[in-house]
Amino acid sequence: MMKKRSISASKASLVLFLCQVISALDVPLDSKLLEELSQPPTITQQSPKDYIVDPRENIVIQCEAKGKPPPSFSWTRNGTHFDIDKDAQVTMKPNSGTLVINIMNGGKAEVYEGVYQCTARNERGAAISNNIVIRSSRSPLWTKEKLEPNHVQEGDSLVLHCRPPVGLPPPIIFWMDNAFQRLPQSERVSQGLNGDLYFSNVQPEDTREDYICYARFNHTQTIQQKQPISVKVFSTKPVTEKQPILLTPTGSTSTKVELRGNVLLLECIAAGLPTPVIRWIKEGGELPANRTFFENFKKTLKIIDVSEADSGNYKCVARNILGSVHHVISVTVKAAPYWITAPRNLVLSPGEDGTLICRANGNPKPNISWLANGVPIAIAPEDPSRKVDGDTIIFSHVQERSSAVYQCNASNEYGYLLANAFVNVLAEPPRILTPANKLYQVIADSPALLDCAYFGSPKPEVEWFKGVKGSILRGNEYIFHDNGTLEIPVAQKDSTGTYTCVARNELGKIQNEVQLEVKDPTMIIKQPEYKVIQRYGQVSFECIIKHDSTLLPTVMWLKDNDELPDDERFLVGKDNLTIMNVTDKDDGTYTCIVNTTLDSVSASAVLTVVAAPPTPAIIYARPNPPFDLELTGQLERSVELSWIPGDENNSPITNFVIEYEDGLHEPGVWHYQTEVPGTQTTVQLKLSPYVNYSFRVIAVNEIGRSQPSEPSEQYLTKSANPDENPSNVQGIGSEPDNLVITWESLKGFQSNGPGLQYKVSWRQKDVDDEWTSVIVANVSKYIVSGTPTFVPYEIKVQALNDLGYAPEPSEVIGHSGEDLPMVAPGNVQVHVINSTLAKVHWDPVPLKTVRGHLQGYKVYYWKVQNLSRRSRRHVEKKILTFRGNKTFGMLPGLEPYSSYKLNVRVVNGKGEGPASPDKVFKTPEGVPSSPSFLKITNPTLDSLTLEWGSPTHPNGVLTSYILKFQPINNTHELGPLVEIRIPANESSLILKNLNYSTRYKFYFNAQTSVGSGSQITEEAVTIMDEAMASRQVDIATQGWFIGLMCAVALLILILLIVCFIRRNKGGKYPVKEKEDAHADPEIQPMKEDDGTFGEYSDAEDHKPLKKGSRTPSDRTVKKEDSDDSLVDYGEGVNGQFNEDGSFIGQYSGKKEKEPAEGNESSEAPSPVNAMNSFV
Repeated sequence: MMKKRSISASKASLVLFLCQVISALDVPLDSKLLEELSQPPTITQQSPKDYIVDPRENIVIQCEAKGKPPPSFSWTRNGTHFDIDKDAQVTMKPNSGTLVINIMNGGKAEVYEGVYQCTARNERGAAISNNIVIRSSRSPLWTKEKLEPNHVQEGDSLVLHCRPPVGLPPPIIFWMDNAFQRLPQSERVSQGLNGDLYFSNVQPEDTREDYICYARFNHTQTIQQKQPISVKVFSTKPVTEKQPILLTPTGSTSTKVELRGNVLLLECIAAGLPTPVIRWIKEGGELPANRTFFENFKKTLKIIDVSEADSGNYKCVARNILGSVHHVISVTVKAAPYWITAPRNLVLSPGEDGTLICRANGNPKPNISWLANGVPIAIAPEDPSRKVDGDTIIFSHVQERSSAVYQCNASNEYGYLLANAFVNVLAEPPRILTPANKLYQVIADSPALLDCAYFGSPKPEVEWFKGVKGSILRGNEYIFHDNGTLEIPVAQKDSTGTYTCVARNELGKIQNEVQLEVKDPTMIIKQPEYKVIQRYGQVSFECIIKHDSTLLPTVMWLKDNDELPDDERFLVGKDNLTIMNVTDKDDGTYTCIVNTTLDSVSASAVLTVVAAPPTPAIIYARPNPPFDLELTGQLERSVELSWIPGDENNSPITNFVIEYEDGLHEPGVWHYQTEVPGTQTTVQLKLSPYVNYSFRVIAVNEIGRSQPSEPSEQYLTKSANPDENPSNVQGIGSEPDNLVITWESLKGFQSNGPGLQYKVSWRQKDVDDEWTSVIVANVSKYIVSGTPTFVPYEIKVQALNDLGYAPEPSEVIGHSGEDLPMVAPGNVQVHVINSTLAKVHWDPVPLKTVRGHLQGYKVYYWKVQNLSRRSRRHVEKKILTFRGNKTFGMLPGLEPYSSYKLNVRVVNGKGEGPASPDKVFKTPEGVPSSPSFLKITNPTLDSLTLEWGSPTHPNGVLTSYILKFQPINNTHELGPLVEIRIPANESSLILKNLNYSTRYKFYFNAQTSVGSGSQITEEAVTIMDEAMASRQVDIATQGWFIGLMCAVALLILILLIVCFIRRNKGGKYPVKEKEDAHADPEIQPMKEDDGTFGEYSDAEDHKPLKKGSRTPSDRTVKKEDSDDSLVDYGEGVNGQFNEDGSFIGQYSGKKEKEPAEGNESSEAPSPVNAMNSFV
């Protein structure tokens, strides 16, 4: 069954969205695709709703939109059409809706104040902008006023009023003196939110005549200055302390309304002596954390990003030593409309349904209204596919004419929201956006993701095939993602190949091919090893790698995860790192990192630099064992262990290893507990219940481990419920009607108490059964009998002891026992690829009939008959196993022109199922093997007789034999190559009209209708004349010739005896053994039966000689190796003599390689001719 799942965000980088859609039809952000698809207008940029402009500069009102075809633009001003062509000061940017109003050439900004709205329109709809309110910035001057000096008694309060002119936007207020220096502020003197300067109490140093209030108007970049204010402080009576009173706000209560999302600013400024301290509280609640700030010496409470929850009563308390005063500000948070669900663009296919949802909230609740293409939907053209239901528009069975842009307006007394959302109805045939023949490369055993980015409307269906004409990919080994991507979770080498994706909908079909290459992983087969080196020595780290031959690896070395020092002492080789003249700073961890374009591996080793041995040498040894172990702070699950280190013996202790013994469960067996650095002599140990602990400590330095310390005192922990349950719980049936539940038992100390038992529970999966449970002890297996064959069970095993149960265990899935499969694979088909290879297909068996875990399929095949011989032989069945749920396989190594049978069986964990009916198939003819032999006999002056045997493996019906031959003269020049075709039923041939005393080379092979097979080669020589043959006979039978040969043999024997005596004269020496050990391989042995040199055949000599070849055709012994060899005079090592001395052409039947061109002669003078020259 095909497996689908949504691709994760990390794997979906290729699937981008044109817009947010709520349908299943996604439009990828592909530039070429977007150029072709129609799309209603979308506003992409616009000026802010409240747009304050500088009256000295041109006014630019932005309105940008996109769409296909490109939209046209129009504007309204104060609700009526704005004809820009009638105003010379107004222009619209090309290919844009942005307006430019020319103010710098005489225009006045105040004239163009008003409410503007932009409309972008094409054939698929119209989008509108917000209402853009244009207002000109203003920075008026201060009104002239006569300011009287302020005479204040020391200790009294004072307020200096700023009263800046009303500007647009409001100015920023600050106080300075005549030297343009800011006036210092403190808890006593500070500026209020309204710009006034407050004195909680005045001091003599406050006397000055240049208190000046400044107003800065940012839009016009101007600063206006108020006339200086004079303050004179006098002291006519003793200064008396005063209780706090509030300067602002006045009274005991006030109210404030703020909008959601804004910054709430509350202010309390008090008079009094000493200066009062301000504190803020919220009645009935806490000030919001992370959003509350205090400013202006805690006189201002600032809460950012307020919400309705921030409504309430806020109290400020001003306090000094004489008393306090407070003020309560009742805050109400209202809300301009804000989105809950803004409408999103909708892309549909003809006939589909969809909805636009517009939900907003606010305080008070906003009113929702809809527009279509900028017109209120109540008066817009009718669309039968559209139905408005409050904040939702429902579309049913849309058509292309249903495309439009809808506007949702949510408004209340504090503002409005306007959103455009288009409905775009597209009918498009499938398109594949992934480039054709894109190459993907992955490492074996890692996932492979093959992309098939597509688009179409209606949404296309996507299928994958391997190869151009392969079958559709299915099964658990593939994952098919919704965006078209094919995932191979574990790619193997045989996953390499061409993959084809096909996308189709009712408007068409398209396909695309991609390539996958699976590479071998990079491995470090010899890693760097830990080294200890003396100072000023030399050290080398190896890093030998194995990698895919098509990937180019780069090797990099790091020291302590950083680059190697820039030092010529570090030598980086092909597969090693060498450090010369090692110093203490070279101590550290060295890492070899191997990178390819597809993977990366690394291995590290530590280099420890030790001091060179001094004179006299310092003895380094293992540390002495720690002593005086003490247990303190005993708790149920922990204890503190301390000890005193032993002597470190000139090598610092690097760490301590703590071991424990469980005297209750495993007395005498010590287990690893933990280890700590060598500078630490105490450790907090975690303990398990119901264990009688003893501890010991082992010290470790660079030399090795110390002997263990003496054990500590024993500490028995209290019993408790088990903390954990058995692990490795499995359910596997051993018989078709049982379920064997096994688990790994808890170790003794894991029992946490006496009476350890196990509660084994099981129930059949996907069946509404209750759990069946049994409690067992001292076993790790339980057998459930009477189960159905191979059904899933939910299993859990829970530990318990005398104190109670362990936590609830997790469930595992097991299966009852398997039985042999019930049915055979069907529809077995064989496709013969060539004479030695066939492909078999079959239909998978239903999983229910497998009755077990499907392991694969076995194909049994055997040869029934050789079609060329029509003979039967002993049947030898061959078996091929195909793992998993494969439905095809290749049958290699078949014999050509033969009849075969095969059947297929399904395999599970129990065994094989029944065989499918035998399927008969035949392999076509192939080329034959070489003829079984070739003999050349009866040489005469001008003829030779050839005899041969038919090929051992004809591999078809023989059609003919091909004989090629060519003469070779004494200088190795070649004559013409002659070719003769011989009927297939012949087994001998007499070649006539040959040249006398000439060497010929023959090339012989058989043919079927498919082609020529391997050839066999031989050589032979025609005789010189009849007299030569007669003389050859006479020489061999002459007594003087026989006597001469005997004399030569006797002389050689005497020489050997003399040499043996001379070699042994100085003492015994195994001459023969040494000579045998150094035997000259070039000297060939004589044949025992006739005294000739051994036969020679060049097994690779198959091709006809080319004219001018100089390569010897026989294997001669070189003259410089053996001065007395008869080979230097003979016809060649293949030449032999009869008893009567006559020469015969006896040749080997072995294959020979065709001669290549050379400079040496292949024919030497015959030894017979040499002997005859003495007659």
